[in-house]
Formats: sequence, structure tokens, C-alpha cells
Amino acid sequence: MAGSIFGKNFQVTTWGESHGKGIGVVVDGCPAGLPLDEGKIQKYLNRRKPGQTRYSTPRKENDEVEILSGVFEGRTTGTPISMIVYNTSQRSRDYSEIAQYFRPGHADYTFDQKYGFRDYRGGGRSSGRETIGRVAAGAIACAILEELGISVLAYTQAIGGIAIDRSKAKEENIMKSPLYMPDLEASGQAEILLESKMKEQDSAGGIIECIIRGVPAGVGEPVFEKLDANLSKAIMSIGAIKGVEIGDGFAVADTFGSQNNDAFAIAEDGSVCKKTNHAGGILGGISDGSDIVLRAAVKPTPSIARSQKTVNKDGQEIDVEIKGRHDPVIVPRAVVVVESMAAITVLDMLLSSMTSNMEAIKRFFQS
Repeated sequence: MAGSIFGKNFQVTTWGESHGKGIGVVVDGCPAGLPLDEGKIQKYLNRRKPGQTRYSTPRKENDEVEILSGVFEGRTTGTPISMIVYNTSQRSRDYSEIAQYFRPGHADYTFDQKYGFRDYRGGGRSSGRETIGRVAAGAIACAILEELGISVLAYTQAIGGIAIDRSKAKEENIMKSPLYMPDLEASGQAEILLESKMKEQDSAGGIIECIIRGVPAGVGEPVFEKLDANLSKAIMSIGAIKGVEIGDGFAVADTFGSQNNDAFAIAEDGSVCKKTNHAGGILGGISDGSDIVLRAAVKPTPSIARSQKTVNKDGQEIDVEIKGRHDPVIVPRAVVVVESMAAITVLDMLLSSMTSNMEAIKRFFQS
């Protein structure tokens, strides 16, 4: 299977299946000397692990990470970092009948068409548990970016059409909300909505917003390796994501140049800045020094207990009720995954930018 490797300079390779022995990742390109231990990785994994609230799958997994290589005496060695999280709460029997039909909204049919075979236990490689490796790698990327004064923050902007009120949103509220919403009032309304959907044996989708602060101007390439293009690819590679927008995104279609253009100005320190940020921090595929803002649309959980129509491998139309342990909403657990993929992408492109011009190369080698 191709397509399990992401990045060029900071390269991430994920492996493992939902109901296999474990899920893992190999990170290559991390510089030596970065302080790192399992605790730093675990903080990120704890944000996506199941069973923490009634709005996530009751599957009980500690998702405890073990670093197998690339770290010595609390610091990275510059060699590949290999990490594993063992699966401990598989109930493959819940999925036995799925082998005979295609679940609506899942990759069952497309996997069969591509490979002629699939791991039906929770989706195999297409399972949401694959994102464990991404988050573990993202924790390392965030640690490196933090050393450079760059921060990546993601949160839930909306669930089921209930959106945050930005005037009431506070960063410190994100971790207080079981849905990772910075507006606690909106979070409460969304929780009521989810309770009703759970009673109806249904699910809800939502929107995740991510803000990347501190990226200097000049990161990204002008053609195929645009920063916004690579961010979009990274976020779209997350299983439940169905749309990505940068800055004002699709809203620009309803505006005019005089409204959408960000005017340049001189800041108090004499640097160039923008008065607005409709572009979302990226112009011509290259960072402009403003906050990079992106949003991701997350689909409703496709595994729902109510009756759905599908077909089986014998070509018969049937009604199915999906069994097993599933999230009524994917959004909260996907927040840290979006954050991780954004961090991995920015770091990878930041490393590429180190050789963009002679002055940068001279500064590196002559310092």
C-alpha cells in the first residue's frame, strides 16, 4: 500500500490497523538535541483518545505511547524516531458481519474495488485510529516549532450548525469544553444537540478552525509546493475531512477586490504588515507573516445505529444497523489531528525554506 508517507524534510510514516496489535509511526528528519520523552507525546495523544466524554466512543484505550528509537537521555539523536501505541480493547466480533456488506459512508466498497480484499475490523488502515501516528508525530513537530516561537492552535468552531460567538470565545475555555469549543455557551448548546442525536441514533458533523502564529514571511513555494496547497492536502488526508478553506475561504466568492485585498502598512517597529487578513496569512503560496488561518469541515460519523440501506457482496439490497462502539461526533477528537497535520506541514516547509536564497545559507554555515 502506497501513500503512508508524508513530508520531505520532516518525514512521517504511519503504520498499523485499528484491530491489529498496535498503531505506530516513524519520524525522520527531527534534528538532534530536542528535549523529548513519552510524557510530551502523551499530552497530545490524550486529547484524541476515546472514552473521555459521553460524546466519544466508549472503546477504552489508554493509548500509551512507547518511544522505540531516536531518543537518548531525554533528547533526540537525529536518527529516526519510532513510536508505538498498542491496541488493548479490540472487539473484532462487533465487525464480523460487516465483511459481507458495505457500510454507507465508509471506505468498505472502495477498498474492495481497489485491493479485492479488506480488513473489515473497524476499517483497518481507513480507521480513525490511524491518526494516532499523526498525533504522535505532530507532538514532535509542535515541540520544534515552539523552540522557534511558532504556535499551532486548533479548536471546534461549530458542531451541527451551532457555531461559536467570537465575542464570547476565550482560548482558556477550549480545554474546559468537552467539545473543545472556546465559547462555553455554544458548547452547551452543541451538547444538547448531540444528546438529541444520540437518542435518535444519529450523528453530527462540524468545523475545526486552526490558527498558526509566528510563521515568518517567505515560507512556501510559488507553484506546486504552495504552503496553502500542502496544508490543504495534509488536512484533507484526515479521514473524516470533506473540505478545507484558508482565510476567508469560500466567502471570497461573494466579495469584491476592494473588499478582499489586504492593505499593506508599516508597523511601529518598521516592518511590513497587513491591516486585515482575508488571505489567511498566505499570498501566492508563501507565508506573509500574518496568522495563518484555516478551517476544516468534518463529516458526521458514518457509523450510526439507525437503519440504513446498502448492498451486500451477493448484490442484494439490504437494511443494516451498524453495531459496535462509535463516536456520535468526530469533531472534538479530530481537533488535535488537524493541529498535528498543520504543524507537520509548516515545519516541513520551514525546513525547505532554509535553502531558498544565498543569504539564508550563508547565515547558517557562517554563524
